[in-house]
Amino acid sequence: MNMYKKMAMALICAATVAVAASDADGAKAVVGNPISALIGRPVGDTHMIEWKGRVYLFAGHDFAFESKDYDLRDWWVWSTSDLLEWKLESVLKPEDTFLRRPSKSCWATFGVPFPDGWRYYFSAGPTEIGVVTAKTPAGPWSDPLGKPLVAKGEYRTQARDPDVLLDDDGSAYIVFGTFKYFIAKLGADGLSLAEKARPVEIKGEFGPYGQGKTDDKPSLHKRNGLYYLSWSSFYAVSENVYGPYRYRGSVIDAAYVAPKFRRDRIELHYDRHGNFFQFNGQWYYVANDYSQPGRTRFFRDAVMGYVHYRDNGDIAPVRIDEVGVGQYDASRGEIEAEDFFAVRGAKVGECPVGGFELRMGDGNAVHYPNIRNVPENATLALSLWGKAGGTLEFHEGKPDGRLLGSVNVKRGNPGHFRKLSAKLQNAPGTLDLWIVAKGGGSELCHVDWFAFSR
Repeated sequence: MNMYKKMAMALICAATVAVAASDADGAKAVVGNPISALIGRPVGDTHMIEWKGRVYLFAGHDFAFESKDYDLRDWWVWSTSDLLEWKLESVLKPEDTFLRRPSKSCWATFGVPFPDGWRYYFSAGPTEIGVVTAKTPAGPWSDPLGKPLVAKGEYRTQARDPDVLLDDDGSAYIVFGTFKYFIAKLGADGLSLAEKARPVEIKGEFGPYGQGKTDDKPSLHKRNGLYYLSWSSFYAVSENVYGPYRYRGSVIDAAYVAPKFRRDRIELHYDRHGNFFQFNGQWYYVANDYSQPGRTRFFRDAVMGYVHYRDNGDIAPVRIDEVGVGQYDASRGEIEAEDFFAVRGAKVGECPVGGFELRMGDGNAVHYPNIRNVPENATLALSLWGKAGGTLEFHEGKPDGRLLGSVNVKRGNPGHFRKLSAKLQNAPGTLDLWIVAKGGGSELCHVDWFAFSR
């Protein structure tokens, strides 16, 4: 193993070990970003989608630390049920596609479930898009077309970076391109275009290269009847999947990026390849990153953060920090109530004191697993305002699991948050917490944050 590969492996090992490292006060440091800290190796151009209770990650990976150009030699599929423990499901080799030979241009990909199996859309370098099929993301993958789905020169753009939206009526749409995007409805088999792809109009577009320019890697998702077209960390919105789309802003703001993830050597929005997905009622953003030691623009990693939507449909800046998603660190102080792992009935909305709040009614439950560094028999404090009278219960492991404690909620003045506290009966270390609302009708209270202390 040469010196550069040894350095890269050492960095990966160091990131993995960091999950169990200790801070000066003895608390275990919690590390979830970059994703290599969890899966043990860097991934890039990541796309995630939920299917049957698991999240599937479709990604490329840069070959070597010392690379001076993009060098990606195959594609990966990973999966997880908790966003922390990852399993390598399959590897797609260029030899198993229409390329029929090794390649160093295994660029961005995206996998989508169809009724009869999966379709895995991939960039064969910067100019062609192919598709392979399998019964499950575990493969084996095969290329039924034996040729590109979108060929080089077919459209007035570089045909790469495919993304597929599954709409509410079951229709599937593919979007692709570089700076100039094209969109088309896919055939029912997912192996053909049902129509000639048409240009996507974006009004007021802006990107990492300035006004009037987007980027590569378009991505589509839908929420509350609105279509979101994104590129890098920027996005536009439309009520029609074909557009026109109107520019809204960026989901990355330096003020919400932890210092260790701010890259002073390169523009903060460059090469993000951002992708949005939903899991257990929560929205997430995953994007490229090379802010950490040992990473370069040709040896990239990825980071994840929670996504929250303002009442007008705008996306708030995504927080990017070491903790990441799917876990929490009680030693860092307040945990935002809207950053749950799973939800049953509760709703997220804008908070009158800033940020977001969780609106809970009778029978609603929210899940916060893997809360590290919780003191034994901790005091749990919450900032909330009561809209009615009732109780918040704190359970371990499941909504009807062992009762750790509770607080009585009384009706208060709208938007007037106050702090309530409960003494828990819990073991020290890591807590699997469910917060359950009892009483109060459809809206018992609005919760801003909670925190643990001795």
